[in-house]
Amino acid sequence: MKVFVGYDTREDIAYQVCKHSLESRNDTVEVIPLIQSKLRDQGWYTRPVDKLASTEFTFTRFLMPELTNFNGWALFCDSDIIFLEDVAELFDQADDKYAVMCAKHDYTPKEGVKMDGQTQTVYPRKNWSSVMLFNCEHPANKRLTQDMVNSNELNGAYFHRFSWLEDDAQLGELDHTWNYLVGVYNDIEKPKLIHYTEGGPWFENYRNCEFAQEWKDNLYQMMDR
Repeated sequence: MKVFVGYDTREDIAYQVCKHSLESRNDTVEVIPLIQSKLRDQGWYTRPVDKLASTEFTFTRFLMPELTNFNGWALFCDSDIIFLEDVAELFDQADDKYAVMCAKHDYTPKEGVKMDGQTQTVYPRKNWSSVMLFNCEHPANKRLTQDMVNSNELNGAYFHRFSWLEDDAQLGELDHTWNYLVGVYNDIEKPKLIHYTEGGPWFENYRNCEFAQEWKDNLYQMMDR
């Protein structure tokens, strides 16, 4: 199982804890950080720096199909996430008729700032692309090439709204327990994946946010290994 995790230099600790939460529950998972600087050095990513991008992996996540040589299934997740259950349970939901599967959130975030002062942008399908189960060999994803991801003619909205897919036929749905947005949902006592979308305990202003203890527990476990 390949899990690509978005990496941002400003939040290395978030990535490390996310990685630990995956590996501590499944010793066969392969965790691959999407580090923009390395992808640039290797020639995979050539887009100019986007001042509107809230993270360094805004676009790089869409390189996944070609990074896997368009083979098999792979998962992408943001780094501000921890897994409370074995990720194999998520891969078990893979349905070959879909090109991508994700939680189809229906909410509009409040405008303002999040995390370390980043602007909270509001757009359709917000956070759908923060956890994506990719059928990398699906014919529709063969279009999602390196050249396409790096095209200056295609903006973030095109990719994050899954505009290269036919919605109902090619975009499947995951239950939001596998992308539980802290501060948005309050209907599951113990989610399987917690997403600190507005800011997590590694930021001073979010030290005591909801599910902060679960993140800290994973941090302490990681440090004790």
